[in-house]
Amino acid sequence: MTVPMTIEQIREDFELLDDWEDRYRYVIELGRKLPELAGDERTDANKVRGCASQVWLATKISSDCDAGDPKLHFTGDSDAHIVRGLVAILFAIFQDKNASEILKIDAPQVFDSLGLKEHLTPQRSNGLASMMTRIRDDAARALQAA
Repeated sequence: MTVPMTIEQIREDFELLDDWEDRYRYVIELGRKLPELAGDERTDANKVRGCASQVWLATKISSDCDAGDPKLHFTGDSDAHIVRGLVAILFAIFQDKNASEILKIDAPQVFDSLGLKEHLTPQRSNGLASMMTRIRDDAARALQAA
């Protein structure tokens, strides 16, 4: 089992890569390192709406809540290599964090700091926004249910 990348590690690696082709290859490589998504998680309920590619995000909510603030664990996949890499970056930002913490994170700013926003097509940017919204919505629901 591989240790998940942190957003800090990804940011440092991005700084070492001068060329955007190299950065795209790196994003694709991050996606390749994602654990396989179980077949039973490839459901319509886990499908992210608003993405041009097929994207699935499954959320598991920790039952050992920290004072009514559950942790969320995500699994996901996409049929597009770049999008799978974007999913990996989202997991580096949000994975195993408390719901309240997830709701405080400015993920668009994180992607801006990586310089990704201006290098994504409008369709991919819209899909990324849909994935971020899905994660935030799952965190908000988990917090309400706690």
